[in-house]
Order: sequence, then structure tokens, then C-alpha cells
Amino acid sequence: MDLNARYPALSDLRARARKRLPHFVWEFLDSGTGLDAAKARNRASFDAIELTPAILRGELKYSTGTSFLGHDYALPVGIAPVGMSGLIWPDAERILARAATQANIPYTLSTVASQTPEDVSDVIDDKAWFQLYPPRDQDVLKDMLLRAESAGFSALVMTVDIPVASRRERQQRSGLTTPPRLTPRLLTQIARCPTWALGMARQGMPRMRMIDDYLPDVSGQPSNQHAGYMMRTAPDWDYLRTVRDLWGGHLIIKGVLRAEDAKPFEAEGVDAIWISNHGGRQFDAAPAPINVLPKIRTATKLPLILDGGIESGLDVLRALTLGADFVMLGRGWHYALAALGPKGPAHLAHILREDLLANMGQLGIRTPFEARNR
Repeated sequence: MDLNARYPALSDLRARARKRLPHFVWEFLDSGTGLDAAKARNRASFDAIELTPAILRGELKYSTGTSFLGHDYALPVGIAPVGMSGLIWPDAERILARAATQANIPYTLSTVASQTPEDVSDVIDDKAWFQLYPPRDQDVLKDMLLRAESAGFSALVMTVDIPVASRRERQQRSGLTTPPRLTPRLLTQIARCPTWALGMARQGMPRMRMIDDYLPDVSGQPSNQHAGYMMRTAPDWDYLRTVRDLWGGHLIIKGVLRAEDAKPFEAEGVDAIWISNHGGRQFDAAPAPINVLPKIRTATKLPLILDGGIESGLDVLRALTLGADFVMLGRGWHYALAALGPKGPAHLAHILREDLLANMGQLGIRTPFEARNR
């Protein structure tokens, strides 16, 4: 199969993924919250950014590589954390972690993944990141960080934009519960997707396995409630300082959208800021990250990561032009995985690289970051 001919863009992978996933799984992956307005705004804001082509630049030698937080990467792009990846595709976390290692880009494992840091330790390299949903129990926090470090994760991504649970109405309408209950409605959807169903039969229905290790010790609530939310706390600045004291590697703060919040992180020993509205999944009135990026870039000297709405190499250039130092995709890698199985992530990395090179040529720049000086 010629993947380049059949799936030349992320949109092609997304369309195939939708056909291969049960409806409730698709809604889990693709939905935002509310009316999906924030999710749509993320995409529309990228489409509104124009870049002017250059002429008479001659033949140039191009490079898509970059250095970020002390590591060299093949692309200024990484894999963002997605909770319960294993529901989207069997063994998703290990497949994506291995693909990131092979592509020389960072992979981020979620606290609420369906596999633990230990489960993926043999397929990550020293560039992998661990995403932390802050637990309220400090002993649990210490143990989580120790496990992430021992498994080989070099950077910690502390998510700060979920003080309370969002509603995610599309997920509710689909019939999805946490943990998933195989009702007749869901079984009918599963029957239409044999490849997904066979993979799940071999792998087993996913759970938040890292959370399962702590839940009996921190809560007596029924196990059919969302285990991640049962453990989490809404962190404050003192909590951040505790995390900084406990974690010896790079510390990234994820979920920043206001310029006035960015500057204080410099004094707290934070190594990078991740501008994100949680893919439009948390607050439907949130601004698009790309729209607040210029103000945050002016407010801080810290490296900036951006996600939300990125679908192409051109979008990567748009983000870098406005001040990002690195970009992350979450849904995109899972569309690729659901579309093509283990071959999907490598093909998406190829798509992003080729699109980067094509658009760099149009702009007359040798590296993606030269777009910032245009």
C-alpha cells in the first residue's frame, strides 16, 4: 500500500480512524466540551494566520531538527498526553512510545493512561516526558514522581488547568462510562469494528492502571466513578513548589493561557511553559492557544510549548513564527494509530516532516525557526 498516495494528510488519517473505531471511542477521542466551540476555535485560529512566500532565495539546505530542554530532536514536534490511550487503540501507549523513540521526538505518558510508567520503560528513551495530574495525597505524589524517574522519564509535565471536571457532553451521549461498561448499545458499536474488537480481546479492556495502584489507599468511593478525579487536587503555588522540590529533572507547566500567569514561573524554577486549552475539552469559552501565544511570548523568557488545533507542518511553522519553541499533538497521533495501527505514527511523523520541508521552501527558510524572523 502506498501510504503517501492514500493518506497524504492528517485529515485522511482522521477519516479512516473514524470508520475503524466504535462510535463511543470516536467520541472519547474527538470531542471537546460544551458545543465544541473551543475545539473549533483552535483550528479556525490557525487557518486565519497568513505567511508570505519568498522568492529568489536560490537552492537551500533544509533541516527540521531542533534542541529543546537539553535534547536534540528530529522535529520541533512531540506526542502530547492523552488519558486512556489504550481505549482508543490496543496497546496504544507502548506503540506511541516506541514510535516516538524511533522518530526521535518526545512522548508524554499521562497519569491516567491505561499503562504505567513501568509498562513503557523498555520502549522509551531519555527524552520521554511524564504528565502529572496532581494528587491530593503527598505520599502518592512522591511515589508517582519516584516511579516516573525510575522508569526513565526525563521531564515532568504538571497539568494545572483542571481544577474541576468538565462535562464533555458528546462522550456522555455516546454511552461511554468510566470504566467502560459493555452495554448492548456499546457491544453493537464494537461489532462493527472487528480489528479494534480483536485487539481489545487480546489486550483486555483498559483501566487507569497507575491510578488503580493508589485508589484503595486514598478513597472509599465506588470504583465506577472516574478514578482520576477522585484522587486529584486543584494545585496552588505552594503545591508547585513542592513538586519542584521533589522532581530533579525538567519541569514543564501545562495549561497556561494568560500572560500574567507566565512571568512568575521564572522565579519558581520552572523550565518551560505549555500553552494549552486542553484541546478544547475543559472550558468551552477558552481562547485558542495560538491567539494568546504572542502575549505570553512577550511576558516570559521561558521556552514555550503549544498545542491545540495543529494538523500540519504549516501549522507548526505558524506556531513557531508567533513565538513557540516546540509544538505538541495529541489527537493527531491517535487518529494515525487508529487509521493504520502501529504503522500510523511513523506515517504521521513523515507527513509532518514533508509538509514542514515543502512550506519552508515556500518561505525561503532553512530551518523552521527562521520563520520567526520574517
